[in-house]
Amino acid sequence: MAEITAAMVKELREQTGAGMMDCKKALNETNGNMEEAVEFLRKNGQAKAEKKASRIAAEGICRIATKGDKVAAVVEVNSETDFVAKNEQFQQFVEAVAEQAVNSSAADMDAFMAEAWNADSSKTVKEALVEKVAVIGENLNIRRFEKVEAANGCVVSYVHGGGRIGVIVEADTAVVNDAIKEALTNIAMQVAALNPKYVATEDVSEEYKEHEKEILKAQIEQDPKMAGKPEKVIEGAIVGRLNKELKEVCLLEQVYVKAEDGKQTVAQYLAQVGKENGTELSVKRFVRFETGEGLEKKNEDFAAEVAAQMAGN
Repeated sequence: MAEITAAMVKELREQTGAGMMDCKKALNETNGNMEEAVEFLRKNGQAKAEKKASRIAAEGICRIATKGDKVAAVVEVNSETDFVAKNEQFQQFVEAVAEQAVNSSAADMDAFMAEAWNADSSKTVKEALVEKVAVIGENLNIRRFEKVEAANGCVVSYVHGGGRIGVIVEADTAVVNDAIKEALTNIAMQVAALNPKYVATEDVSEEYKEHEKEILKAQIEQDPKMAGKPEKVIEGAIVGRLNKELKEVCLLEQVYVKAEDGKQTVAQYLAQVGKENGTELSVKRFVRFETGEGLEKKNEDFAAEVAAQMAGN
């Protein structure tokens, strides 16, 4: 049996939002396997499908650079502390990295870091980063970038919370005017706020659906209200809950946050705006970066209550 440490419980708790003792039990049941522990908690209805934003811990900012309304690139650059993330010199460097990305033809981070630095072609992006680390005196990391080019429409961008979240939306449209751009900016804001995983339900893989059905089935089997129900009823409940979940993770199925009637979906809103402007307006893709997503920040002050509760159980 693997030793279950306070740090392991903390990590699982941050990933799932489940209670401390539930996390400890899950780790004990799965011999300390973090992925299996997450599944254990989900099947027991103690964790959500998606990780909570509270787990996002690394410091830094996202920035977006654009070229007209056809090309945009978003980057995430991390720092060790929030103090440096707010430093003007650091922010200027991140803006320069975004400009590098929007003009880059690199397909991955290795190629990007090896490119000549736009601000000084005598050095590479990596060398520019190393120099900035020496000047600021804190470890920095150009973590990721993504470039979006519109083939049959336009791109819009939105940065939230001073750089905590960066969103690019690519749309197909025959008309590109202020009204269209405003509508797409509204959609970018929705992506930032509600964090959808897909554009539409048809983009969701069968593998994802089957995995979610398995989780939902395990949850329903533990629901006293469903005890003794026919298999057909249980299957119907699974399908119903899955469809509800898909409406939350698919952008076009979400209720538009500014809907006056509280019911209009994003798809209906886009259709309305398109009609008003004499075009068919559709979201082709979106990119959403949130600073520190999936990263673990060092925390040396883990609450003493955790150790105390673990010792007593």
